[in-house]
Amino acid sequence: MSGTRSPSKTAPLTESLWKLGAILWPFVAGAVAINLFLLGLILRSAGWPNIAPVTALWWSLPLSLPATWAAARWARSLIREAEAD
Repeated sequence: MSGTRSPSKTAPLTESLWKLGAILWPFVAGAVAINLFLLGLILRSAGWPNIAPVTALWWSLPLSLPATWAAARWARSLIREAEAD
């Protein structure tokens, strides 16, 4: 069977998006929280109420899931590109 490969039990950890996402999630959630807090500071200058840091942390938990998925896909593509060279 040309061009097919059987799944290997010794596949790298970065091959699975779930595993790579689990590694990246704490960093992505922190980045989302910081960006939400800074967005709150920008909106304060426009007359909106301030976003507290704890509120930004709570909102970053659900919002970091799609951001983690995107970051894991991007990182996996970079890893595959590096392995191809």
